[in-house]
Amino acid sequence: MRPDDWHLTEDVDHFLARAGDFLRSRPALHTMPLTVTEKLRTNGAAAHGAEAPVFGRLESGGEVRATFHQRTPAGRLSLTEVTREQADMLAVRLADLGHPVPGVSADHDSATAFAEAWQRHTGAAPTLSRRVRLYRLGTLTPPEPFPEGRGHTVGEQDHEQLVGWCGEFVDTVGEVPTVDAESWAGSRFADRHFTFWETPDGTPVSMAAATSMVAGMVRVDPVYTPAHLRGRGYAGAVTVEVSRAALNAGATDVVLFADPANATSNALYQRLGYVPVAEWAGYDFPKN
Repeated sequence: MRPDDWHLTEDVDHFLARAGDFLRSRPALHTMPLTVTEKLRTNGAAAHGAEAPVFGRLESGGEVRATFHQRTPAGRLSLTEVTREQADMLAVRLADLGHPVPGVSADHDSATAFAEAWQRHTGAAPTLSRRVRLYRLGTLTPPEPFPEGRGHTVGEQDHEQLVGWCGEFVDTVGEVPTVDAESWAGSRFADRHFTFWETPDGTPVSMAAATSMVAGMVRVDPVYTPAHLRGRGYAGAVTVEVSRAALNAGATDVVLFADPANATSNALYQRLGYVPVAEWAGYDFPKN
C-alpha cells in the first residue's frame, strides 16, 4: 500500500461515482458521509459556500477500502473505518500535500489510529475532544406509559419556535457555530425534517428531526426537550414518532448518536429499541 492509493477530489459527483457503492454497503456505519455527500450533491455550492469540501478514497485492487470527507479546511476530517496501516498512509499523503487537518472524527479505533499517525508525521499532539455512541434501531418499542399528546410536523408557522429550540440545543451540547434566524439557512439543521411533540392543548414540548433517507438510512438528529419540560416522557414520544415515520417510509437503518456520558438519554434510546453499534471519537490537533 502506498500513500498515493488515497485519491483526493473536490468533485462530489466524481467521488460518489467511485465510492458510492462502498458507502451504501454499510449505511449505518457510514451515516455521516452518506448524508453529507447527499446534501452536497443535491445543493451544490450553496451547501458549502466559497470553501469547497475535499473527499478522499482509498483504492486497492480495484476496490474502495475506505473514504474520508472534510467539509471545510477548518473542519475535522470525517473518516470511515481504517486499519492502522491505512491511517498511516493517509497521514503521509495529507502531510506531504500540506493539507490542513484540524482534527479527525471516526469510530474510536480508526480516529485513534489516524491521530497517532498524524502526530508521528507532523508532531501535532492530538487532544480527545469528543466521544459519542452510534445506535441503530432494532425493534421499535414505545415507552409505557406514553405521554398524552401527538406529533406535529413542523411547518413554516413553527419556524420561530424551531430556530429558538435549535439554538438552545446547540448551546446545551456545546456545538459551534451558534444557530439563530440569520444563520439558519446555512446551518446543519436547515434541511432536516422536524417534528414537535405537542400536549393535548397544542403546546409544543419537545422536538426531534430526521435526515432525508439515503441508501435506506435515516439519522435521528437532534432530539431536544427544554430543561423545564424534561422527565415527562416527551423526548421518548417524539423519538418514537420520527423513528416510526422513518420505518413507514421504508428505512432499513434508523440510527442516532448519543453522548455516552449522558446516562439518561442512553437508557432512553435503549428502552426504545436502539442498539449500540460503535463508539465514536473526535480528536483535535493544535494549530501550526
